Amino acid sequence: MGELPHFVELNDLASERVGGKILFATDDWFAVAENLLKPENPVWKEEDFTEFGKWMDGWETRRKRIPGHDWCIIKLGIPGLVYGFDVNTAFFTGNYAPRVSIQAACLENDDGFPDRTSEMGSAASEEQFEAMKKLNTEAWDEILPMREMGSGNPATCNNILEIPLRKRWTHIRLNMFPDGGIARLRVYGVASPDWANIPSNQLLDLVAMENGGVCVGYSNVHYGHARNLLTKPRSKVMKDGWETARRLDRPAILTADENGVLQVDGSEWCVFRLGHHGTIKEVEIDTNHFKGNFPDSCTVEGAMVVAPKNKRKVSVARMGPIQQGFKGLNWRFILPQTKLSAHKQHFFKGAEVQDIGVVSHVRLTMRPDGGVSRMRLWGYKQGTPTIPEETRKASIPEERSKEKAETQAEP
Repeated sequence: MGELPHFVELNDLASERVGGKILFATDDWFAVAENLLKPENPVWKEEDFTEFGKWMDGWETRRKRIPGHDWCIIKLGIPGLVYGFDVNTAFFTGNYAPRVSIQAACLENDDGFPDRTSEMGSAASEEQFEAMKKLNTEAWDEILPMREMGSGNPATCNNILEIPLRKRWTHIRLNMFPDGGIARLRVYGVASPDWANIPSNQLLDLVAMENGGVCVGYSNVHYGHARNLLTKPRSKVMKDGWETARRLDRPAILTADENGVLQVDGSEWCVFRLGHHGTIKEVEIDTNHFKGNFPDSCTVEGAMVVAPKNKRKVSVARMGPIQQGFKGLNWRFILPQTKLSAHKQHFFKGAEVQDIGVVSHVRLTMRPDGGVSRMRLWGYKQGTPTIPEETRKASIPEERSKEKAETQAEP
């Protein structure tokens, strides 16, 4: 497929893991639309059939024999600025949707949507269609014009589609033309909270996905992406966290200092932009499910990056394994090197957390390698959001630098 565009490093705003929900679907004959929002990658089960046909891990409608086309309405789990989509047709090889388009709206609530029952072998009733007609969703803004899809074979199943319009959306209408199957829909973007209505004295997680936190770089994500650290619910399984490969430069025989901290030179790291500039007062590092592969120790550092006026694009705001873009920052310790334990929530506050003032970015470093499921950075907003209002309709940032970090290198 070649190098993927930078926006696929962003958060999936539609995932069921963060509250994404199907409000309506025209047809769920072979497989229900809820499958589109599963955080796991689709799977193939060669021998599995249902009473309605071949079992498929996605949304698949019947072969249409009436006028029209199939579509569904998705409520984003986290409203935000959408950068692009991955319309994944994996395993739908002779039955994939040949074309799709996407529309969007920013709604205050879900009033007027009919009740939905997610059930294979079903289709929307006349009453449900009448209720949807009143909502006039076909008039929503078209943010992705009709595009042809690739088949569900490995080389063509990921239909990565970038959009230029930068606005806040709460609901998506996915249109397939005329029918068929789609395995997953990823809606990549950044949460856009209403910061004006959040008081400055409210303690909140400034790096949380729902508050606009986003991963902007990492050294290694071999088993699990660093963006998983920002997800709201506590992880249910190990793969729902950040996990690196084992470093090959580990000493042949490990030694520890008087505090039991391993003495190693190598480390792995990830960098995040906070949703709002702020001061960090409390830190949580959760190694839930990481029992034989937790890091020995970690540090959390902060830095302040002032973006040029009306521009989000700065040297640090690059997605992917970029090394050099982070070395020039004035990193200062919020949490000094701290020993970690397996499968445990670690809470730090008071004298354990150093007050370094207002920061916009943070760097989590683990030594020597391993996995962390969640990171929470509780603090108070200060100054301005990291994405100023005037930039929210700006063009997408430049493509990430072609420069790649060697995953064994330290930032």
